[in-house]
Amino acid sequence: MQAFRDDFARVRGQIERAVVGQSDIVEGLLISMFAGGHVLLEGVPGIGKTLLVRTLSQALSLSFSRVQFTPDLMPADITGTTVVNEVESPQGKQRVFAFQRGPIFGQIVLADEINRATPKTQSALLEAMQERSVTVAGTTHALPSPFLVMATQNPVEQEGTYPLPEAQLDRFFFKLLSLPPSRSELAMILQRTTTASAPVVQPVLDAASILRHQQLIRQVVIAPHVEDYIVRIVLATQPTSTLGAARASDSFATPMVNQYVRLGSSPRGAQTITLASKCVALLAGRASVAIEDVKKVALPALRHRLILNFESHAQGIAADEIVRNLLDTLPVNA
Repeated sequence: MQAFRDDFARVRGQIERAVVGQSDIVEGLLISMFAGGHVLLEGVPGIGKTLLVRTLSQALSLSFSRVQFTPDLMPADITGTTVVNEVESPQGKQRVFAFQRGPIFGQIVLADEINRATPKTQSALLEAMQERSVTVAGTTHALPSPFLVMATQNPVEQEGTYPLPEAQLDRFFFKLLSLPPSRSELAMILQRTTTASAPVVQPVLDAASILRHQQLIRQVVIAPHVEDYIVRIVLATQPTSTLGAARASDSFATPMVNQYVRLGSSPRGAQTITLASKCVALLAGRASVAIEDVKKVALPALRHRLILNFESHAQGIAADEIVRNLLDTLPVNA
């Protein structure tokens, strides 16, 4: 446990050399990484989303690749393609088919401005994010381990963006919202970026250590009543109308959920909250999950898994408001 906390602090310290502020975002990014999940970072351009992911890659001894998503990007530009090569043989030159790997074969893949590409190209990541493999021309190729997709996106209200498909959003462990810097943080950014000295980030963790910590997190104990609380949180995101009469007893939906949510979280939401809570418990020096750990990670785990209805958009109700209301009103014990 102490080794995990030390490594977490070392990686965080390296990131803070280059990234100013955003402590909650950094913590969420690292929790996702150590839990083995992918991250979606949302924010307006120029507030350090790409810098944060690139700095994380520099602090880790992992292979890194970056894909700049644009409207003309094709799926083969991400996964790779089969090409024809000429090779020498005793019979002379022969043509053979060979698979040319795409940038998805990095251990940390930065999908920059992912919602600038068309849904067809966005869907190229679905198999990779879930199965840790890609299939090209009928052949399945395993991806390296650990494999982490760190995607950035602009707010969907901006011009030239395409909303991510629900199936792809569900594969992201956390959705983290990057906010503009404060007055003091902006002053520090200027001091770091407009002078002759540049921060140097050193690699402090390798793949074997990350995989070892990922296994440690799964060994953290969770009591039945805490696990039931997680189950009820996820069930509470489902409007009563979607459950049907046979499952009416499973409904824990709040009035806000029934009014503004069209479809709630999938079981992946419960898995995410559980793993993230275990990671937070370890960081707090505990070998078991507490209720406060669950409440700390529920918002980034669920905000992108709620599909809101027209009424919520008309009234300007965001998913964050609904999740916070759910956490405030759902009884801890039932």
